[in-house]
Amino acid sequence: MGLRSRIAPTPSGLLHPGNGASFVLTWVIARAAKGQVLLRIDDLDRARFRMEYLDDIFFTLDWLGIDYDEGPASSQDFLDRFSQSRRTDLYHEALRQLADLNLLYACDCSRKRIREQSQDGRYAGFCRNRQLSLDSPDSAWRIKLPDDCAVSFKERQREMYVSLNLSQLMGDFILKQKDGSPAYQIASLCDDLHWNINLIVRGEDLLPSTGAQIFLAQQLGYDDFQKATFFHHPLLTDAAGEKLSKSAGSTALASWRAAGESPRAVWRQAAQWLGIEYQGETPGEMAAMFRT
Repeated sequence: MGLRSRIAPTPSGLLHPGNGASFVLTWVIARAAKGQVLLRIDDLDRARFRMEYLDDIFFTLDWLGIDYDEGPASSQDFLDRFSQSRRTDLYHEALRQLADLNLLYACDCSRKRIREQSQDGRYAGFCRNRQLSLDSPDSAWRIKLPDDCAVSFKERQREMYVSLNLSQLMGDFILKQKDGSPAYQIASLCDDLHWNINLIVRGEDLLPSTGAQIFLAQQLGYDDFQKATFFHHPLLTDAAGEKLSKSAGSTALASWRAAGESPRAVWRQAAQWLGIEYQGETPGEMAAMFRT
């Protein structure tokens, strides 16, 4: 099997330049290797889902000039055939396997309690030994991490293996929300396996998520995911040095499109992350340059 990567936006806000550059980066690496690209839209967060945000994904990809080989052709096609709600059986089966391995426990802690018990916001394990039933009402499911949980993975950008101590970075993270919905870590892992993804491009703020998903794959025997390659790119920041967030206004690519601006600045940011000088007119030219 050749290289398979994915573009995985969430319809929880309007996309910003960092999102766009990450999409272009993914596309260029895949096309330079004659690989395939999947469009996977993560819509588990229904509280923040809006149709305008879903539509914005398709408008943005068209504006950026990048295509994909698999995935929804439109917003309606996504809702009809590709929503994560259509794959919940996969997520719940993985959760069942983890429960059978005695790796999960119920937690009814509020955010207030967690803040009171942890100065850095990392969950301190209050419910770990309380032996609450997994069926307890208004409870989330957390994973039991070893005290010194080291994971490693292949980092394409640095051409080396990166090691993380997951216990120190995250603590016992949530896999099932209090409302019963699967959490991001398990859903993203299952989706990448479902589509045979072997190159995952994401921001460096998601390094802990990569570690979390590697750990879950180890417990579940998902060998293919453990063999995947990762590329963690830097983050774009605003004038105050803060990470860009999805929003309206001048930081949204929708505003750039409305003003008739070119996507060249986004393309060149992706080229900078790749370490190449690019002054071309299409992402295809960048892929050809990266290939050579």
